[in-house]
Amino acid sequence: MKPVAPQRIAGYITLSFLVLAIAFLLVSTLFDNGWLALLISIPVFTVLIFYLVNYFINAFIYAKIKPIYKTIHNFKPSLKSVSALKEDVFSEVNREVGEWMKGQIQEVQQLRQLEQYRKEYLGNVSHELKTPIFNIQGYIMTLLDGGLEDPNINKLYLERTEKSIDRMISIISDLEAIAKLESGELEMEKEVFNLYQLIEDVFELQEIRARDRKVALRFGKSLDRHTMVLADKQRIFQVLSNLVVNAIHYSNEGGNATVSFDDMDKLVLVQVRDSGVGIPAAELPRIFERFYRVDKSRSREQGGTGLGLAIVKHIIEAHGQTINVSSTPGKGSSFTFTLEKAR
Repeated sequence: MKPVAPQRIAGYITLSFLVLAIAFLLVSTLFDNGWLALLISIPVFTVLIFYLVNYFINAFIYAKIKPIYKTIHNFKPSLKSVSALKEDVFSEVNREVGEWMKGQIQEVQQLRQLEQYRKEYLGNVSHELKTPIFNIQGYIMTLLDGGLEDPNINKLYLERTEKSIDRMISIISDLEAIAKLESGELEMEKEVFNLYQLIEDVFELQEIRARDRKVALRFGKSLDRHTMVLADKQRIFQVLSNLVVNAIHYSNEGGNATVSFDDMDKLVLVQVRDSGVGIPAAELPRIFERFYRVDKSRSREQGGTGLGLAIVKHIIEAHGQTINVSSTPGKGSSFTFTLEKAR
């Protein structure tokens, strides 16, 4: 049945009362002949009945809506109090509750996305740890089954076991670092240092890796070698190292990994660019997620934990700065972040 407005209900009830009143007055006038009293009493009686019935119906509706509205009000403080609603209570409540429902739907969608992310994250952690654990188990079983006595096997398998253990330690250390950064336990120890010299140190550390991949490490053009920034030197070294290593891994042989920076008044904009295959546009929003890999097989071959970019993002944000990525498939990717310029 289609809902009926309170005014219409009041009209129906008024009409019923009016019919009864007219009947009563007509009977009365048959004896008193008071037609003037009849003409006056009918409109007065009609108006009084309409407003009285309308008042009581609205009072009934308010009494029913008020507890529900108060419950919603507790979850959405921006809602008006029920006593402050306009005359058209149904339209007002419908609009307010509709807005509230839209917000609830968005929250549910966000929770579902977070739940999906949590499942993927747990699955990735399990996978990343399972691989070295199974490797260690296989090496040890081989040694226990007689390989320990074979000089051609025992040292090789022990070295492989050590590498798998080192990988587990790296994953756990990176997870611990992210947890501390997210909780705020890992505070940034800011100091003034020369950005150009820090990049030189990163290049020196990654020189052998770049040479093996046949990738050239380059500075951008026209850099101010005396640019000073205020940041946690050790953490920014970690950021640049992760980004440069990524640039080396994903650049094609004979390509370049270029680091440059620009003065932006109170900030310094740092850019790390590679000449690799690039990142598909659909993958860019997830590039800083934990364990997320664009090229999963290639990434694992390089030995990374899949947490490097997540750590980079958290370190930059812990400095109160931002990091962004842009990429053109077939031409390479560019990571840019800002640092506070030393005064």
